[in-house]
Amino acid sequence: MNTFYNKCVLILIAFALVSCSDDFVDVDPPFQLTSGTFFETEDDFRNSLVGAYDLLQATYINVILGEIASDNANAGGESATDVVGWQQVDRMIHTPVNDDIDNVWDFNFAGVFRASYIIENKDKIDFDGKEQIIAEVRFLRAYFNFELVKWFGPIPIKPEGRFELGEETSIPRASVEDVYAYIENDLSLAILNLSPQPLQVGRASKASAQALLGKVHLFQDEFGLAAAQLNDVVNSGFRLYGTIPEEDVLNLFEYEAENSAEAVFEIQYTGTEGAGFGCLQCSEGNVMVGFSGVRGYDGPRYESGFGFNLPTQEMFDAFETNDLRRELSILDIETWAADTGATFTIGNQDPQTGHTGYYNRKYIPRQNDNLGDPNLTQPNNYRAIRFADVLLMAAEALNRGNINDVLALDYVNQVRNRAGLPDINVSGSQLTDEIYRQRRLELVGEGHRFFDLVRTGRAAQQIEGFTAGKNEVFPIPLEEIQFSQGNWEQNPNY
Repeated sequence: MNTFYNKCVLILIAFALVSCSDDFVDVDPPFQLTSGTFFETEDDFRNSLVGAYDLLQATYINVILGEIASDNANAGGESATDVVGWQQVDRMIHTPVNDDIDNVWDFNFAGVFRASYIIENKDKIDFDGKEQIIAEVRFLRAYFNFELVKWFGPIPIKPEGRFELGEETSIPRASVEDVYAYIENDLSLAILNLSPQPLQVGRASKASAQALLGKVHLFQDEFGLAAAQLNDVVNSGFRLYGTIPEEDVLNLFEYEAENSAEAVFEIQYTGTEGAGFGCLQCSEGNVMVGFSGVRGYDGPRYESGFGFNLPTQEMFDAFETNDLRRELSILDIETWAADTGATFTIGNQDPQTGHTGYYNRKYIPRQNDNLGDPNLTQPNNYRAIRFADVLLMAAEALNRGNINDVLALDYVNQVRNRAGLPDINVSGSQLTDEIYRQRRLELVGEGHRFFDLVRTGRAAQQIEGFTAGKNEVFPIPLEEIQFSQGNWEQNPNY
């Protein structure tokens, strides 16, 4: 796989909030690398860009935990106490003392930190191509901040540079409106200088930033602004796969489909480096995939995993029987075992959070030659923004903004046709409902459902245990509240 970022670069340890090792503490002479001795060459900027991209790989936690939080999936695992933080989120009983929610905060702020450090030093030297690098960094900072505002609501922001130790006691949590304005500014500046095509596999393009900006506007119900950005992406050369022949349906999310014509922005993973449980965020493989695998599996095509992130029966039944995406998206393990002779074990049997008989087929460990622990080094990319998602976001903006239901319906029918379903002819609120339904079916297993339900006001009706006025966002980790020494208040009702 030819990807842009597949190493944890030694030189980046100096400005990482989440580092790959503490082994440099006792180096003699002391390991010192600051903005005064770095960002002096073009290679410094290019290496630091690799480091900013590198933190995207740690956002596997956003995807799997976001899916478990929704009505799409049960937590699963070995038992009802396996990875207790995920079990709590599944039941909607999570508190500010939750290591896994803390990881979402830490890993994404680490990404913000790395990107901000580069932007802070952007004027130190000039070289050809610097504008493109800074544009990519702005996209990355916007991406991390968008994840943070989705999860936590108001967050601290610092437009002029990186956060420094102690500023948690003086920099307030900015309002959601101000955070979105900050993200929009980064993306608008990025769009001006990003290449129309990625300069390397895995790097952001102009369309990546436009799609994210459209999504940011959609989350604020700014439908006209969202439609303008998303329509530009629709018309920029991406395409859906054709209608999938039934015998090929399982190949869509295999490795040959990665970085395809449908990839608007794709987070790269590789199985060529080992990893360990001591630093999951350091893995260059997609940790979510191993955690989503079938427990005790022995059979063809797949590798064994930890049995988390289990699609529910209701999710499976939401598909029409002739919808090709059902087989693509969800593995019915009983049927598969009967057809192939595969064997497996059942872990968590709790009726609320446990075994359902279904697994996330899009992100399930497949047999390959990955190094180290196969559960931690799966080379399955995450399709952070793909063209079908853009079509459905554009359709929603056009429909809910009363802009153009005819075009919105065309976009929806493109997605339906690719799944082997016929055209429909609806408008108004019926079209809105169909867009919501298609987003769930098309994007199941990809971590979007919880946030779609929250932003459209449907979460309390759909998610068991969800409390309106509380669970729209997650709690600020207790240690962060303590570090702020009273500067930050906890989210309501936590």
